[in-house]
Amino acid sequence: MNTKRKICVVTGTRAEYGLLQPIMQAIKEDQVLELQLVVTGMHLSPEFGLTYKTIEDDDFEISEKIEILLSSDTSIGVAKAIGLATISFSETLDRLKPDFIMVLGDRFELLAVAQVALVSRIPIVHLAGGDVTEGAFDEAIRHSITKMSQLHFVTNKESEKRVHQLGEDPENIHLVGNPGLDHLNSLKLMEKNELEKSLRYSFKSQNILVTFHSVTLDNAPAVNSFSALLEALDSLGEDIGIIFTRPNADTEGRQLIKMLDEYVEDRSNCIAYTSLGQLRYLSTVALVDVVVGNSSSGIVEVPSLKTPTVNIGDRQKGRLRADSIIDCEPITENIKESIQQAFKLDCSTVVNPYGDGNTTERVLKVLREINHPERLIKKHFYDIDFEYS
Repeated sequence: MNTKRKICVVTGTRAEYGLLQPIMQAIKEDQVLELQLVVTGMHLSPEFGLTYKTIEDDDFEISEKIEILLSSDTSIGVAKAIGLATISFSETLDRLKPDFIMVLGDRFELLAVAQVALVSRIPIVHLAGGDVTEGAFDEAIRHSITKMSQLHFVTNKESEKRVHQLGEDPENIHLVGNPGLDHLNSLKLMEKNELEKSLRYSFKSQNILVTFHSVTLDNAPAVNSFSALLEALDSLGEDIGIIFTRPNADTEGRQLIKMLDEYVEDRSNCIAYTSLGQLRYLSTVALVDVVVGNSSSGIVEVPSLKTPTVNIGDRQKGRLRADSIIDCEPITENIKESIQQAFKLDCSTVVNPYGDGNTTERVLKVLREINHPERLIKKHFYDIDFEYS
């Protein structure tokens, strides 16, 4: 009889999978824990690279594939995707009967998963709760998942405090760091020649890695900010190499992808990828001169590789930052000036506030030591003493 504790990990995007992968691998190899894996969202879309194949190539067995994306990136399309995910996950979790659901972050797919787990009385393990991203509806989703979760693995001290402020039991809040940094302790990054061959791209004397996503709470269309970014990149000249990774399946995401593809087609110094994969992505970060855009990776992972980040707009507003982050408005001239400033920035002594790359070990220690997961279901709201006027 199998007595292992079943941990069902849910992933819907390439970036999220890259963060979860070290923990998934450790669960897979553990003597006490058993990995179940549910893949959904962008992983199953040809438009976004069918990245479930990367997961299979990494020798993970996928327990269930759940298709939820519609051919629309409007707010209605996203809302319908959440509804479809809720229906589908209710059937999947009933079949798998996990002891825990594990989710990371704030994607809309995970809101559906958390709702199903809540009413199904399955404890939720939430990674990276308590972070702040004021420019996107991701923040509200993240805090909502926190309130539905029983175990909290936070990435930094400030986030630990916020989860406590939300009324969660301090004994169930664990400061572990960001799991995405664990790769830096285990992966051997690619040398320049090897990476160029893999990417079919020759690095210039100076190079930029760009990832730009929709800012879902902005009144102005995301295409306006993206146009400003593209104009700023154009002004740098053709001697600068530019490597793009395509946006997520968010509101307006497909419009941004269309603009990006048209831009790259007309410029010999540019190239775009739907997904680089974790090894190629981190290797590229280590070799370029600056990372530009509004992705959380520029805030969380990039500082550990001593590469400066130009963070555009409000999508990551409120996140804890290393000294290698340069914030700017989504205005062409501001972006251009910030990139030029980043080219000159020395990041050799930068300390990443998101941890030391040993997150997986801390997470598994907690999961192994919980004897009766069902006891976590009923939660007590833990008040904080403060003066209210």
